[in-house]
Amino acid sequence: MKKITFKPYVMNQQKLMPPSYEEKIPAGHLVRHVNEAIEALDLEILLSQYEGGGTSSYHPKMMLKVLVYAYCKKIYTSRKIAEALEENIHFMWLSGEQTPDFRTLNHFRGKRMKGVIDEVFTAVLEQLVKKKVVKLENYFVDGSKIEANANKHKVVWEKRRARYEGQVRKQIKGLLEVIEAENEKEQAEYGDKDLESKGGGGDGEETAQALRETVKALNERLKGKKSKAMKKLEKDCLPRLEKYEEQKRVLAGRNSYSKTDPQATCMRMKEDRGAEKAWPKPAYNVQVGTEGQFIVGYSVHNHSSDPVCLIPHLKKLKHQPKRIIADAAYGSEENYAHLKKHKLGNYLKYNTFYQDTHHYRNPDIIRKLSFRADRFAYDEKNDEFICPNNQRLRYLYTSKHVTDNGYQSERRHYECQTCMDCPLRRECTKGKGNRRIQVSFKLLEYRRQARKNLTTKRGKALRKLRPVEVETVFGNIKHNMRFRRFHLRGVEKVNIEWGLVCIAHNIRKLAS
Repeated sequence: MKKITFKPYVMNQQKLMPPSYEEKIPAGHLVRHVNEAIEALDLEILLSQYEGGGTSSYHPKMMLKVLVYAYCKKIYTSRKIAEALEENIHFMWLSGEQTPDFRTLNHFRGKRMKGVIDEVFTAVLEQLVKKKVVKLENYFVDGSKIEANANKHKVVWEKRRARYEGQVRKQIKGLLEVIEAENEKEQAEYGDKDLESKGGGGDGEETAQALRETVKALNERLKGKKSKAMKKLEKDCLPRLEKYEEQKRVLAGRNSYSKTDPQATCMRMKEDRGAEKAWPKPAYNVQVGTEGQFIVGYSVHNHSSDPVCLIPHLKKLKHQPKRIIADAAYGSEENYAHLKKHKLGNYLKYNTFYQDTHHYRNPDIIRKLSFRADRFAYDEKNDEFICPNNQRLRYLYTSKHVTDNGYQSERRHYECQTCMDCPLRRECTKGKGNRRIQVSFKLLEYRRQARKNLTTKRGKALRKLRPVEVETVFGNIKHNMRFRRFHLRGVEKVNIEWGLVCIAHNIRKLAS
């Protein structure tokens, strides 16, 4: 039998010189990149968050290093970060063996970093520019929905709220009519005026406050004698109306919000597509701009539509890129006008870009495309469009539209004089009447400019690069970093967390 030998195994072995964490961490390790990046920052704005006095605080530079490295290592909850500070030598080295508890970490992330995260991100970005890995020339934009830290079963929907409010207003109107009939003195005092003119809810526009004033006045005239109708009005209907009005204020034009995070809006998630029972979930729409697969700009929105988010996103940028590249979802008149105003390169696709640039050989497809409104010939002298059957569409009126960002656009409406006996009618329109079209000449001009830019040699190269740029970044964050759900609540705190994710992504990429 051969002799078995083992390496020496002695627990609690005393050493003359205790080992250093510095010796355990190899050069080029991710934690060293985090340390180097944060050490180079000017954290004066972060230091200004401390008022001074009282007991000593953990140094913000150490706290920021720990948070950024935790996000780099896919550790997002404060309890797990606190656990890593006691067990992981990389965290121990980074923190100088200090062990702030999870409450301290959460307070620093949610309170101290508020209003500071954008400055920290910009400072890290400036380091990338100095290292010449980012030039800030081409800006590839895209958005993605990330689930909020909110209960998807406790949601307020605008359609339901409006229906319930209508029902309670109708009930209030009926109760006030009963009260009016019970009190002949009111008729004598008001004469031709009825209770509806004092907030009775006849047109559904009176506020709960106005109705409360009406009820108060009625109580004074009744000298404390309350009927069943009055009691129901005070204790049931008015509190419900106040609740629905408060919900309307929180919604602020949105279609829904979660009760556990009122600033999160229900959105359809990409990963739920194709599922049989895929309900919209409370989420935030995050927009990022990339270059070289580094994130050079980010923003958080509670609006599900990407086109509406582009201008607020660009306004948040600390730098101005030369060219903006995005997919067809962003090709709106408002966005094109913004790029022209700020002299930014227009490389935004629009929804029919492929049809306008692809050379079809199938005659059926070519014939079908000829019935599109923007393919009709235009007689500028008479301000008329000419359809494929040589019928003229004459100007009717101009309508105006205002976007959520306040941009006002115009649409000119045209109608064909007669389509009844047209042999092409079934291919041209599905409507019962004559063919109508609406045209924005500004939008058509913006699209022509975008098409011209996108079909140049540079434009073709940028088009090929766009999905590689942005989709890769979102794929890395959602799949490799496993960040698919926020852990904080509210737009401000979610912005902090997304900023930390973006910083972590950039440092991870720089280290690799």
